[in-house]
Amino acid sequence: MAVDGGLVALSYWLAFRLRFDNGVYGPYKELFNATIAWVVVGSLVIFLVSRMYGKWWRYAGQRDLLVVARSVALVTLAVVTAIALLHPVTRHTSEGRITVGLPASVVVMFALLAMALLCGVRLVARMVYERPRGFRARSSDRTVLIVGAGNGGRLVLEEILRNRNLALNPVGFVDDDPTKRGIRLHGVRVLGNTESQLPRILEEVEPDEVIIAIPSAPGTLRARVVSACRKRGIPIRTLPTVFELLQGGSATYVRQVRDVQVEDVLGREPVRFEERVGRYLDGDVVLVTGAGGSIGSELCRQIARVAPRRIVLLDHAEDNLFRIQRELEDDRHVHPSQLAAVLADCKEEERMREVFAEHRPTVVFHAAAYKHVGLMELNPVEAVRNNALATRVMARVAGDQQARAFVLISTDKAVSPATVMGASKALAEFAVEGAAARHPGTKYASVRFGNVLGSSGSVVPIFRQQIAKGGPVTITDRRMTRYFMTIPEAVQLVIRCGSLAQRGEVYVLEMGDAVSIWQLARDMIELSGLRPEADIAIEEVGRRPGEKLHEDLFNPYERPAPAADKIQLAMRSPLAPEVVEAMFHEIGLLVLEGDAAGLARKVTELSAVRGEASVDAPA
Repeated sequence: MAVDGGLVALSYWLAFRLRFDNGVYGPYKELFNATIAWVVVGSLVIFLVSRMYGKWWRYAGQRDLLVVARSVALVTLAVVTAIALLHPVTRHTSEGRITVGLPASVVVMFALLAMALLCGVRLVARMVYERPRGFRARSSDRTVLIVGAGNGGRLVLEEILRNRNLALNPVGFVDDDPTKRGIRLHGVRVLGNTESQLPRILEEVEPDEVIIAIPSAPGTLRARVVSACRKRGIPIRTLPTVFELLQGGSATYVRQVRDVQVEDVLGREPVRFEERVGRYLDGDVVLVTGAGGSIGSELCRQIARVAPRRIVLLDHAEDNLFRIQRELEDDRHVHPSQLAAVLADCKEEERMREVFAEHRPTVVFHAAAYKHVGLMELNPVEAVRNNALATRVMARVAGDQQARAFVLISTDKAVSPATVMGASKALAEFAVEGAAARHPGTKYASVRFGNVLGSSGSVVPIFRQQIAKGGPVTITDRRMTRYFMTIPEAVQLVIRCGSLAQRGEVYVLEMGDAVSIWQLARDMIELSGLRPEADIAIEEVGRRPGEKLHEDLFNPYERPAPAADKIQLAMRSPLAPEVVEAMFHEIGLLVLEGDAAGLARKVTELSAVRGEASVDAPA
């Protein structure tokens, strides 16, 4: 405050001196002497009221400078108004009493000088505090090349220069922006781009480590950098993605740098979290079935970010339900009154009606399902009971209880199903379609997508375990490909589909390009610092019954149409409700009788039945 008071006084004095070249004299000198004290005092009062002293200067940013500018404007207005009203200096002449006012030029110069000095002293304080103090590279420091000269790269560099305990020596940047070529950030030069010059730069600089400092970097860029570094045996780390930053909460940016994972190099575009996606859930009671599973738990995390009235967590696995409940309360700071943990089974219709009657959910995300193909082939009756009949129960109860929206989590294995699991999910889509026809007051939708990275039973954690044990890594067929998507991205798009739901449509998430499972295995071995075939063997064990080489996202009788960003609509003719009822009547009897063989035969007919119905029905 003392410094600010002195700077205000200096600005006021300089404004008069600059206005009157030969020195302040006469009535204006009297005006200056009469007003300087209360100009300073009044300024400090206004600065206090404007909360200019709630933050250290060393952390001054754009908002703080705007507060200074606004406060100086208020001070100037107050000074002009006070002098005009109080007339501190008057002169009596032969013509009568004359008041001495503040010249307009003095007003303008005072405002500009005060703003410049007050903002300047804060910026100088920040520059002095952030200035690297005597940074000198030590022989023991690891040299590091930073990919990305934007905000992320600048923050990483500043932390390296400021924190000598990191023992890192930045030797350069690489960035694909041609306007940044050759520029320097804190003395560290941008050496070139990643597209054509990275291999040469790595050979010349020979860094001990490379850091990708672009949280929104596309998978193609990460893959390009990883490939170039891998050929030269250079370790590589990356800043977390936007989702990881939002969920992490660590204060020091550079300490969140982690090793590159297979998810980073699959070539997918980065996840961009958009909080407004779930805004339609504000004030709603949202029911998530399978809340403790991979998809269900992420649904709960993202829904908790908006403002639902309550999240009803439903799962029949006690441990999973307890885990997600504790996470939401302890880590996500969701108040216990906004959560309801329900231990129940979706197959039991009477129990589901009790849950709906008690909690009155307005939006339902049905993520509960069995998904392990091998186990479902061995237990076809339970697969159909849990995936198909339970979905029909949930869709029917949601409609009867007048829920506003019902969203089913489906899978690409429901397309031309060749396994019991795929057929059970295709039946689930039919159940949603039938419920939409019978309950026009509820909006229904199914969301279909491929594999999600990191989910239980996914190939990625299986490969990690096999690599950790020394191999071999087993794949079923060298030619096999699959679609992959990260769990947070899939869930965000699922939530968005909830706002698009209307009459039982099937929405298909854009999965990018199919990924070779064989190449995925090689990438994971190399990212572990090992050599495929030399350190870790890759063993081809043959396809399981019904397993496809390539998964499709659309049935032959469906036509893709754009619905929203990264979301397509599977256009198809709707099934008549009586056809769905007849289909489930037959399936229900076979499940009730436990006729696994008859059930397997019946579900193989589904694709043909659906195709014929689509052809016969009007478009």
